[in-house]
Amino acid sequence: MSRNASSGPSQRQLRVGEQVRHALSEVLQRGEVQDEVIENAVISITEVRMSPDLKIATAYVSLLGTDDGQAVIKALARNAKFIRGRASGALRQMKYMPEYRFRLDTSYDNMARIDQLLRSPEVARDLGDDDKEEN
Repeated sequence: MSRNASSGPSQRQLRVGEQVRHALSEVLQRGEVQDEVIENAVISITEVRMSPDLKIATAYVSLLGTDDGQAVIKALARNAKFIRGRASGALRQMKYMPEYRFRLDTSYDNMARIDQLLRSPEVARDLGDDDKEEN
């Protein structure tokens, strides 16, 4: 049975991504990374997407306590090999240890922007007109 490339990640990719997310979170939570930028920020790994061959893990990071998200992403990228080594114990069942890539998670910003648009007077006016037409 062939799989359509646009149908999304496989169950295996999702399962391994969640395992990697837990391993990364544990490493960051224990404070094992000795980097001032990382130590001064509260970092949450919101999602990990695995490549189809499970060799690349893209971790989406949400930050609290810092305004400079790109500095934290660069610090995580600088320490990616160290983090990979520390997380390997929790992922020892994997044939290959994935390479980590870090990205800012902007989904919360997008949701807030959409919410703000839905609450705008123009949209409220348009929704009000629809309610009058239905009655």
